[in-house]
Amino acid sequence: MLSHLSQGAILALSLLSVGTSAARVRLQTRQLASDHLVRGVNLGGWLVLEPWITPSLFDEVGDGAVDEYTLTETLGKVEATARLSEHWSSFITEGDFAQIAQAGLTHVRIPVGYWAAAPIEGEPYVDGQLGYLDQAVSWAAANNLEVIVDLHGAPGSQNGFDNSGRRGPIQWQTGDTVDQTIRAFGVLAERYLHNDGVVTAIEALNEPHVPGGVDEDGLRQYYYDALAEVQENNPGVTLILHDGFLPTENWNGFLTDEKVVMATHHYEVFENGQIAMNIDEHVNSACQFGSQHLAAVDKPVIVGEWTGALTDCAKYLNGKGIGVRYEGTQSSAAPIGACASKSEGSVAGLAPEEIVNTRRFIEAQLDAFELRNGWVFWTWKTEGAPGWDLQDLLANGVFPQPLTAREYPNQCGFS
Repeated sequence: MLSHLSQGAILALSLLSVGTSAARVRLQTRQLASDHLVRGVNLGGWLVLEPWITPSLFDEVGDGAVDEYTLTETLGKVEATARLSEHWSSFITEGDFAQIAQAGLTHVRIPVGYWAAAPIEGEPYVDGQLGYLDQAVSWAAANNLEVIVDLHGAPGSQNGFDNSGRRGPIQWQTGDTVDQTIRAFGVLAERYLHNDGVVTAIEALNEPHVPGGVDEDGLRQYYYDALAEVQENNPGVTLILHDGFLPTENWNGFLTDEKVVMATHHYEVFENGQIAMNIDEHVNSACQFGSQHLAAVDKPVIVGEWTGALTDCAKYLNGKGIGVRYEGTQSSAAPIGACASKSEGSVAGLAPEEIVNTRRFIEAQLDAFELRNGWVFWTWKTEGAPGWDLQDLLANGVFPQPLTAREYPNQCGFS
């Protein structure tokens, strides 16, 4: 999930001029897999675990469980299967899909790890997730939602984050890991790409971290191979490519004539300078991201992850056992303030000014991201992470309903 690369650094690179108009951007827009704008939500923390989304699962196991790999390793196959099966069957249900549709959303992006599709002998992971993914596809169909199947974790970890399944060094592209990844992707493609009108897109790999050590040429070859799998199974399905934490326009000219969409992730909480910004600066950053950065991309582009949160206070957000920038416990930078109610609970527990700022930030991002092909919010549900939990934001009137409603209209000046 987490975009640990500075978006501020990305925006500092050569982009289109600030004068790019919204009208010009809209002329460049091509839709993802249908004739409507993508307005989606991720089902994070369900079939791929993340400690900050479901901290209770990890707290029950002890300090050594910092990702899905170490959690299952500590529990052992039998106990891990029992606990995860209970989680899979209860964390997301058909009722969630009904709520998502009622909110006016069009897509659900469902992360799944390679170990669910092509387990590797000797690893501690347990499988069984695909049965629940099968069920999710049927629930989506019943609620007129489209599904993006997202390969979220690769063997060896493509980014070193806990969201890949295993936190630590990036070892993807060593040994047989790329072949193993293609094998898992092929299983997903064969299983799901024939659900015409429901599974309309599949993501080759979530957040491969090129600046962190992933070889860009090797990643491009992997994307070619993933495209071949899609074309073999159903050429009508869109292949989504993450930008690898490079400026998304770095991929201009790559597979431009294919049924491909670029995905970029936008967070403003993973560097000290971002944490220190006031709300006007956050809004301006989001607006510029849309009018400059997204406008520079030569193919359809979605913001595949983003949040309403303005701090990194959510419990375990930076990783279990890792500090918090906002409180100054992750680096030598001076603290901004105390997390207090920002770390756990509902958005309703924030101070009134913080609730207003969250709504302003969300509205600015909606305006910016809809200049192109749309967005997929991270994430639908948590055990209590204010600003990150779309279900909670909707329940408390902090996320627009209908999605086009604005309490703070035209913050970006696009109209």
